[in-house]
Amino acid sequence: MVQFWNSAYKCFTFGEVDLLPTVEEYIALLRCPKVQVRKTYAKVFNGQTFTKKLMNISRMSEPWVTVRIQQNGDSKCIPWENLRDLVLTHSDERKRVDIFALSIYGLAVTDLFDRLEKGITPVPTILAETFRSLSMCQKSEEEAIQRKEDISEEKWMKILRNLKEGYIKWRAFWMVPDEILYRCRNFDWVPLLGIWGATGYTPFLALRQYKSKQFIPMTYGLVKCEFSFKGAHYKKKVRELFDAWKQTR
Repeated sequence: MVQFWNSAYKCFTFGEVDLLPTVEEYIALLRCPKVQVRKTYAKVFNGQTFTKKLMNISRMSEPWVTVRIQQNGDSKCIPWENLRDLVLTHSDERKRVDIFALSIYGLAVTDLFDRLEKGITPVPTILAETFRSLSMCQKSEEEAIQRKEDISEEKWMKILRNLKEGYIKWRAFWMVPDEILYRCRNFDWVPLLGIWGATGYTPFLALRQYKSKQFIPMTYGLVKCEFSFKGAHYKKKVRELFDAWKQTR
């Protein structure tokens, strides 16, 4: 599927047809609450220290956590052996699950999991990381070649390459008619804040998926909306995107 991903417009292009996952589809599939401005996930940059986060997740004492933290380059970490022992021996079964999630995904994803209980909607975050992963794979020639070699259903691929508008049932039967989130503040698209980076997508590219009349939307500057949470000035960009979410349409 990666070879059909259009990283410039953040959509799949199959022959004459453009398709893309949308916030509304993910909400329906994952049965998540509707996206609200105050309930949208945004990465915290000036939050708790690494030690405090580990204490909150593990419910272990500060001395226990401090003595086990190690320096790994510019970052701090805790060895897998220590987390494994906690997964096996922690008195709180719920904490065992949290620590196991921490072991697999790291603090970045655990932060999202922790906030789900507070009603935070994960849909924009999941969509952001989906788009970023597709773009990264599409840009990697080695990855693209590998995926092409793994394809055995040549007939299926031929259908996708020659897909025409008349072949598509645009709106899924499980999609309930509702409002469409189509832009934020001065952006002509929707900026998405992920766990490791940000990107943007243009819901207007998918109007046919909502049984609406399709037109060519504004996409100027869409590519510049994609960046990783590292390097210079990324925190400023994140704040700008998060502020934009306060004026959604």
